[in-house]
Amino acid sequence: MSATLDRAKADPAPPVVDEPAPRSRTRRSWRQTLRRDWQLYALAVLPVLFLVVFRYVPMLGNVIAFRQFRPGGSIFGEQWVGLRYVDMFIHDPTFWKVFTNTVILGALTLVVCFPLPIVLALLLNEVRKKAFKRTVQSISYLPHFLSLVIVAGMVMQLLSLQGTVNQIIEGLGGEGIPFLQRPEWFRTIYVGSEVWQTVGWGTILYLAALTTVDTSLYEAARIDGANRWRQTWHVTIPGIRPTMITLLILNIGTFLNVGFEKVLLLYNPLTYSTADVISTYLYRVGLMSNNLSYAAAIGLFQACIGLVMVLSANFISRRVVGASLW
Repeated sequence: MSATLDRAKADPAPPVVDEPAPRSRTRRSWRQTLRRDWQLYALAVLPVLFLVVFRYVPMLGNVIAFRQFRPGGSIFGEQWVGLRYVDMFIHDPTFWKVFTNTVILGALTLVVCFPLPIVLALLLNEVRKKAFKRTVQSISYLPHFLSLVIVAGMVMQLLSLQGTVNQIIEGLGGEGIPFLQRPEWFRTIYVGSEVWQTVGWGTILYLAALTTVDTSLYEAARIDGANRWRQTWHVTIPGIRPTMITLLILNIGTFLNVGFEKVLLLYNPLTYSTADVISTYLYRVGLMSNNLSYAAAIGLFQACIGLVMVLSANFISRRVVGASLW
């Protein structure tokens, strides 16, 4: 017994530390949350209504892709025809020509228009004169706010037979080129106008992302002997990678939705071979020819391809890069 007491005195018990009592988490009801943040919810009302009315409710009309629709009849079609209209466009050579044009225009737009805002943002980030930087920003993003009708009118005025471009060509001793009547020129005209109109606006997004990059990383890179190119490659680009991935996935989602308004304003029957895309083909077939069921089947096919491309791009980005949209 005495040995046990001596051992207890030699090895005293550790002091008991009073642990703080766990905080009671009070769960707010949706009424309390609404009362606290009603201003934010009020701002979201109109965008949500827009999405519901103009994006989700019209999805119910996709049923006419499998039903025969007659103008003046039921909005959901008169008679069930199954995959009749799907079989029609699958075996329609005109559709596949239009689909090819859409893929080519979408790929050119993505390859050319996606990296240019990144390059311009990186160049502007290196500019130290604020006045010059602001001037370049203003000149580059102002075309984004122009109406597509105005942009198309400017393009047609510049490239017409008596337009500015042909006057310069003739002044240099060349022969005028009917740009808007030559199918081989349409893709160049379309992509060039997209670059002029969208690059500046995309640059603003990347410049905003550049402000979130930690400046201490640049100091560490300089201490390690990295030049400006190495700092851009190893610090700047990884810093804006989440923004790049998000915009890339969004652009891939609209890959097949090549600008309907601009193509409709710029093309003509002489350039159908390279200019006609799915959206303009749907306009002619559905609204002008009143074949709405056939147009709905093509539109549903286009939407399914877009969904698959978005999901695939998001999955690949999450596995390869480690960043994704969701």
